[in-house]
Amino acid sequence: MYPQGTKGLSRIKSRIRELIAWADREICMEPDEFAYRRGWTVNRAGFGCRVYRDPRFDQLTRPAKVAEEVS
Repeated sequence: MYPQGTKGLSRIKSRIRELIAWADREICMEPDEFAYRRGWTVNRAGFGCRVYRDPRFDQLTRPAKVAEEVS
C-alpha cells in the first residue's frame, strides 16, 4: 500500500471529525451553558442533540397517603 495515501486520508478524516465536533459545540453552546449554570446534567445524544436533566428530580418522593377523615 501507499503509506502517504493512507496518512493523508486519515488526516482528512481527523479534520472532518474536528469540524463536526466544533459545529456541534457551537450549535449547543447556549443551551449547555444555561443548563450548567442551573446545575443540570448534560448528556450528548448525537450531533446537535442533548439530554438535559435536573438532578433534583431524583430526590422527589411520593407523598404519604393521608388517612381518611371520618366525620
